[in-house]
Amino acid sequence: MPDDAASPIFDEPDAQGSTSEAGQSIDEGKGRTFPCEGCGADLKFHIGQQQLKCPFCGFEKQIEFSEDEAVVEQDFHAMLDHLQELREQKQESGADQGDGDANEICCDSCGGTTVFIGPLTSSECPYCASPLQLNDVHDAEHRVPVDGVLPFLVDKKQAQTNLGEWVQSRWFAPNEFRRRGVDGKFSGVYMPYWTYDSMTFTRYSGQRGEYYYVTVGTGKNKRQERRTRWYPASGRFQRFFDDVMVLAAKGLNRKFMLALEPWPLGKCVPFNQEMLAGYLARTYEIELDGGFREAKGRIESTLESDVRSRIGGDTQRVHSINTNYSAIAFKHLLLPVWLLAYRYNEKIYQVMINAGTGEVQGERPYSWVKITLTVLAGLAVAAGIFFLVKS
Repeated sequence: MPDDAASPIFDEPDAQGSTSEAGQSIDEGKGRTFPCEGCGADLKFHIGQQQLKCPFCGFEKQIEFSEDEAVVEQDFHAMLDHLQELREQKQESGADQGDGDANEICCDSCGGTTVFIGPLTSSECPYCASPLQLNDVHDAEHRVPVDGVLPFLVDKKQAQTNLGEWVQSRWFAPNEFRRRGVDGKFSGVYMPYWTYDSMTFTRYSGQRGEYYYVTVGTGKNKRQERRTRWYPASGRFQRFFDDVMVLAAKGLNRKFMLALEPWPLGKCVPFNQEMLAGYLARTYEIELDGGFREAKGRIESTLESDVRSRIGGDTQRVHSINTNYSAIAFKHLLLPVWLLAYRYNEKIYQVMINAGTGEVQGERPYSWVKITLTVLAGLAVAAGIFFLVKS
């Protein structure tokens, strides 16, 4: 995990297997476990069968959703107003929201106490491996509730296979790295995401450039030069953007996380605590309005490409792009990622796998010998072509 990611702090249970505040937490939230109806052990979410399953006796429990439950978009501005109202009420009352405080939780199975700091909201007991969760953190009144969860669809075995193929495809990696592969422990983590919808109305102005060629010089210096005729261009258009995604957690390489897209969002289900059983989960650290500012950056990049396409010609000058946003909606989703940190030559690298599609992205070592030889070979080929043309 990255350095600034939250990590658990452990307190050993006493000789009787309990603590003085057994079953309680600092914020009065309780651990969520899901006992097996067959043997009493804790159920975990089974990826292959997409339901809770006991790892000991094999008992299975279907995760149930009511017929009227669905993952739907929420009104962006209405939620911002609601959050502001809650903040003002808390300021007036002097209540502490508790963001960033430690949250103590006691394992119901063995009595061991775990203190979670920061955005980590579910884990497993470090003593007996029973799944633990901080109840109601995701739907605390000062935070935006989770709308949906994409279940883990790719299991560890398939993730390991995909990782092996990814390692073999790194042509500029050291041969030893490709031969040994990556050795490390996968952690299944639900990452918080915002998705945004918006209708946009854009006005633009610029110039369309069209190339033409003229002959200049005389004798051996006679040659063709490219020039450009410029014509004014302007217009307006509408475009609807659906599910523009923004990672709401910090401390991860955002370039690699962006490369994990696309996600099979159509397979998301309404949020249910049972989906998190046996996995880690992080709450959002980038607020709703901050996430939309990042989404606008992606939208504006797409709109600039649209504008250039509409101006047309061989090249373009863009003088102004003015965009209005309306009908803004959002969803708060938890999406599954397999994270793995591995060591190569005393350096730590991180790999992430989209547990919905199996896409692998991450850091890897480079062989500068291979890169240098490739560059030299390319220069040699280019020089050979140059001398052939000259001759």
